[in-house]
Amino acid sequence: MAISLFTTTTIQAQSWTDLFNKDNISKVVSAVTGKTEAINMIGTWTYRGSAVEFESDNLLMQAGGAAASAIAESKMNEQLSKIGIKDGQMSFTFNADSTFTSTVGKKKMNGTYSYNAKTKQVNLTYLRLLNMNAKVNCSSGSMELLFNSDKLLKIMAFLGSKSSSAALKTVSSLADQYDGMMLGFDLRK
Repeated sequence: MAISLFTTTTIQAQSWTDLFNKDNISKVVSAVTGKTEAINMIGTWTYRGSAVEFESDNLLMQAGGAAASAIAESKMNEQLSKIGIKDGQMSFTFNADSTFTSTVGKKKMNGTYSYNAKTKQVNLTYLRLLNMNAKVNCSSGSMELLFNSDKLLKIMAFLGSKSSSAALKTVSSLADQYDGMMLGFDLRK
């Protein structure tokens, strides 16, 4: 019995430190207590890949969405790279004064942000013209900014230096297939 307990634990985590790291403990506490904890977005976050999340009360849709997630992320990465958004080529720097800078290649854009802990959403405002809301999944070293799929297509066109309708059509058609599909960016500090 004791051997099977240790065997199961090593299958689930690389080591005890992985099992009891801050991110995992935080998820457990949040799930048990139902309380959201404050997040720290301040710093520079670099793009590592796309992020996809499905929000649906329909379990069948969730299962299908989870199965499609890897395919969606792969297609997103392919399409994002066509408009200049690649691993290490895009970043967001969030400052304590509620300003931020997003950088794609050598192109920088400034804006302001505000975070709502209750909804776990950040409001990004570029040049007082483009207003975007994103769901935030954040831990000490990683953050996902997840947008409603149609909103991400707008930000991709805005951020991308060489956006073309053909590059965005594939992502758009994929997003149309799933209600509650959130698309975004996987960022690392």
